[in-house]
Amino acid sequence: MSQTRRLAAILAADVVGYSRLMGADEEGTLAELKAIRREVADPKIKEHRGRIVKTTGDGLLLEFASVVDAVRCAVEVQREMGERNAELPPDHRIEFRMGINLGDIIKDGRDIYGDGVNVAARLEGLAEPGGICVSRTVRDQVRDKLDLSFEDMGQQQVKNIARPVRVHRVLLGERPGSSGPAMGRSTEPSLDLPDKPSLAVLPFQNMTGDADQDYFVDGIVEEITTAISRLPWLFVIARNSSFTYKGRAVDVKQVARELGVRYVLEGSVRKAGNRVRITGQLIDTITGAHIWGDRFDGALDDIFELQDEVASSVVGAIEPRLRQSEIERAVRKPTDSLDAYDLYLRAVAEFCRYTEERMRDAVALLRRALALDPSYAPAAALIGWCWGFQRVQDWGPVSAAEVAEAVRLARLAIEGGKDDPDALWMAGNTLSFFAGEHASGASAVDRALTLNPNSAHAWMGKGLVSYRQTRPEDAIEAFKRAVRLSPLDPLGYFFTCGLALAHVAARRYGEAIEWADRSLRDAPRFESALRNKVVACAHLGRLEEVRDEISRLLELQPDLTIATLKARYAVTLPPEILDIYVEGYRKAGMPEE
Repeated sequence: MSQTRRLAAILAADVVGYSRLMGADEEGTLAELKAIRREVADPKIKEHRGRIVKTTGDGLLLEFASVVDAVRCAVEVQREMGERNAELPPDHRIEFRMGINLGDIIKDGRDIYGDGVNVAARLEGLAEPGGICVSRTVRDQVRDKLDLSFEDMGQQQVKNIARPVRVHRVLLGERPGSSGPAMGRSTEPSLDLPDKPSLAVLPFQNMTGDADQDYFVDGIVEEITTAISRLPWLFVIARNSSFTYKGRAVDVKQVARELGVRYVLEGSVRKAGNRVRITGQLIDTITGAHIWGDRFDGALDDIFELQDEVASSVVGAIEPRLRQSEIERAVRKPTDSLDAYDLYLRAVAEFCRYTEERMRDAVALLRRALALDPSYAPAAALIGWCWGFQRVQDWGPVSAAEVAEAVRLARLAIEGGKDDPDALWMAGNTLSFFAGEHASGASAVDRALTLNPNSAHAWMGKGLVSYRQTRPEDAIEAFKRAVRLSPLDPLGYFFTCGLALAHVAARRYGEAIEWADRSLRDAPRFESALRNKVVACAHLGRLEEVRDEISRLLELQPDLTIATLKARYAVTLPPEILDIYVEGYRKAGMPEE
């Protein structure tokens, strides 16, 4: 069959989280995907004269003779999907990423090949859920023909493409002719976004049917706003400005323009008898993506207690989601325009990959951040946390020079970050872990919790320091608070491993095994959880189980002996806790030397 070349607009689309959706409800997901094809995608493709080149379970490859038609089709499909998903909980939504490129293709039968196709696929991979990314050529072709705005994402080096690709994100807004501004273009000047992530908490809708409950609904919003404003890395609009939208039907993009924020938190309150349900959702106003959503049920018997509980839960839930959203933004940013904050976020992304190589990459990024801003306390504090994790995982030795650097930077972070909870809890743990200065470490962590009592990570920090101070009950309470505040946290296995640590210290070995198992389900190669399970099983005489776990542990840490354990934790752990581990290792048959 003959091959032909031609210029074409290529649209690549992919279902976000397809494997997760299929795992949760295979039949329901397939049925909904068929309905989306039938009711949304196929009619739009036909309307804009597109051709379906191929389909996979989770994606589409389309060809258009006109780049304008390709972009129109993508925008209209994404808008309809946004409306279709509006009433669904986040974990039930089907969302697409889309990429569009204009380039030379080779047609072979019904299939198409070439760099023009490959670039479209890479652009789709850069798009956010519900979003569209296009090449510079596409942006230039449609910018004066369609009423659209674009965000320049800079040059991106993508897989299997020799040259960097200039990428632009389509800013999806109101439909032309609607009461709101047209497709991302404001009729009034927009406020510039602050130099850190920004959020407005809008008045929640009172859906109780009782106007007298307005004070209760407003009180919830005020508590949430106050709690979120304790996060120093976040710019939060004051309540008085946010409440100018009370009683008005507003579009979040309009709010973003008028208040100059990237994120909006909105919600509602319903009542049935003495029960109340509060829902909330966090929206990225640039992309329209829903980052987080949840609901809270409670009784009206103690209104103020319920307000506190909701505020605490909302902050604990959205903080890691906001942080992850910011990390993804920083990772996409061109390398020639990074500042200390972006470098810090990239370092956090590297840290969260949890390998020895990535940990050292994170430290390199943090040192670059400190070269730009020597007073940037979170970067100084995270270096110590990286070296601490390196030692806990036994990814090669942490040198005396690296320990000294970690301790020095921790002191600088505490001095320079007196109002930054993240810097304080990380630096406090470094002093406790590497220098054995548990009282100073505890003081820094306590200050972090005073500044932000809803920080799950600061509560984790308190649990770790309390454990090293031989206060296992305080440690258990702190780790459980962390789990409660952020039950889906990416670092959740730290929380559950902390509970295993604390229960070992309390000599409650059965519970220690349960928490270690929970940690290992989330992170099967987390050596601290394995060590605690080995010790707890040995103390309970469960020697067959000990043998299985020791073999797993020695695969990860071949040089582990009682002598290396003593050397590694002589400064970190008090003698009475270290003795529990030494005795457990001996019962497990671990060699002395």
